[in-house]
Amino acid sequence: MTPPLAALPVEAPAAFLGVDQSATGRLWRDRLDARGAALALAIAQRHQLPEMLARVLAGRGVDIEAVPDFLDPTLRKLLPDPFSVTQMEVAAKRLADAVVRNEKVAIFGDYDVDGATSSALLAWHLRLCGLDPLIHIPDRIFEGYGPNVEAVRTLAGKGATLLVTVDCGSVSFEPFAEAKRLGMDIVVIDHHQCGDELPVVDALVNPNRPDDLSGLGHLAAVGLVLVTLVAVNRELRGRGFWTGMRPEPDLLGQLHHVALGTVADVAPLVGLNRAFVAKGLIAMRRRDHIGHTALMDVARLNGPPEAWHLGFLLGPRINAGGRIGRADLGVRLLLEADVSEAARIAAELDRLNLERRAIEQDAEAQAEAEAMAALGLEDKGAVIVTAAAGWHPGVVGLVAARLKEKFARPAFAIALEPGGIGTGSGRSISGVDLGKAVRQAVHDGLLIKGGGHAMAAGVTLRKERLGEFRAFIESALANEVARARHINEILIDGAISARAATPEFVTMLNRAAPFGTGNPEPVVALPSHQLAYVDEVGQSHVRARFRAGDGAMVNAIAFRAVGQKLGKALTENRGQPLHVAGSLTIDRYQGNERVQMRIVDVAVPDMGPAMIR
Repeated sequence: MTPPLAALPVEAPAAFLGVDQSATGRLWRDRLDARGAALALAIAQRHQLPEMLARVLAGRGVDIEAVPDFLDPTLRKLLPDPFSVTQMEVAAKRLADAVVRNEKVAIFGDYDVDGATSSALLAWHLRLCGLDPLIHIPDRIFEGYGPNVEAVRTLAGKGATLLVTVDCGSVSFEPFAEAKRLGMDIVVIDHHQCGDELPVVDALVNPNRPDDLSGLGHLAAVGLVLVTLVAVNRELRGRGFWTGMRPEPDLLGQLHHVALGTVADVAPLVGLNRAFVAKGLIAMRRRDHIGHTALMDVARLNGPPEAWHLGFLLGPRINAGGRIGRADLGVRLLLEADVSEAARIAAELDRLNLERRAIEQDAEAQAEAEAMAALGLEDKGAVIVTAAAGWHPGVVGLVAARLKEKFARPAFAIALEPGGIGTGSGRSISGVDLGKAVRQAVHDGLLIKGGGHAMAAGVTLRKERLGEFRAFIESALANEVARARHINEILIDGAISARAATPEFVTMLNRAAPFGTGNPEPVVALPSHQLAYVDEVGQSHVRARFRAGDGAMVNAIAFRAVGQKLGKALTENRGQPLHVAGSLTIDRYQGNERVQMRIVDVAVPDMGPAMIR
């Protein structure tokens, strides 16, 4: 009989496999404490699930009654009433008015993947309603983020009477004042954090505005656009707009856009987002959307797409257009109906992505050197703020992300322009709210503009205020960073041997997918496996092969590990036994399937026998 969960102690579990300090300096812990282990047992028994899958579900806080819905998330159960979002009803009615009146609608999107997919989804819908909307994606360098006065004037000059901003607009006071002066109505569909003071618009749909109680603040903009279009469809249905000759658009057929934008924007894969991505991946596997299929082809995506493919293969290519090429290439690809033209645009995005990598690597090397000099031998400093002239503004977010990964603390990378203005991006670690600190810096006059989320933010400042901003952000985040970095551990879902690492085992674990932020990929440990082979591959990766005591082997790879602690530990322990922690994937090549482990950490075992906990 399983003991009641409330009766079990809550003490922290011991170090997993006895690893209290790994090669990367981290503590390994069992993801489940005593209560979690009891919940896993109850889940396995109640729902007749394999033990490891039950452990994964329990480790992600899935209640025993919620297991069926977690394993098969459906929009029917999770899609809320759109009108629960503040001002959604006003927005839906204004969009419906534009459709009925055949108005010229202007869509203003962001230049990232979420902005591109949001713009494409809204434009697709309006076209099916009989409109021909204008689409404007701002140039990252010359226009910057969000609506600007010149673009507003241009759109008004083309006859736009309704301006709809997607993935931006919550803090666009001056551009919207100009739009109103020019006689335009404004609907904002955004998810970025904002304060109590909001711009004057006809409707501002943002579940992260202070007066919104919908609980949908985790949605990416593209998910919010879909919810908005559900409301618009309903409003037009009530007006008798849809007919046999003009059927209601099938929004569920566009979930590939929602999946791509949600994953690429690192939105948490919980609740409605989980259903969006799960069903969107199914849509992408059909390969019936011309733009997405062209993108998968140039990314050389073998096999059915998974969530990590969207974040690491497809998303960066859409982003490349906004970073160093034409900002509207991503939207054009997603709306393209001609197979040959879609292939051409996808190839251009692929080329730009290669160019972006080269530009990024140069800036990254310079930024790392500056960061190491600032931190010093004692590794002091809560936040890294690097800046230099000559960096491409389109890659500073990527550079900041690399700095955050390497130094395990929030990081900013700022490109200084000849006119004395710096444009940069910041990336944070779990538990540190970067967006809040940046908004405070704007309020205090240290930044010209800035904003974002807890995990990512953008800033624009004058070069002479750089030192003040460094001091401010260091002071503002010091305590949060200290608390977050104190918890330097890896949570392990369970231990297996190489013999158990089969495609069937990975498929079983993937029943808990899609994985990403909010639903972390399972991490398993291989106890005391011999490092039979190790070598560098590509520009910065380490390839390895591990052998169990019974001779079974499993292939593995450590991404971006060359020159890092993990890479050094691997190359220095050739032929030796190691505890290995990582995630399992199925590598598909020329029709064959084999399991590959993505290594996240290793540890040298104690001399005594290792126990599989």
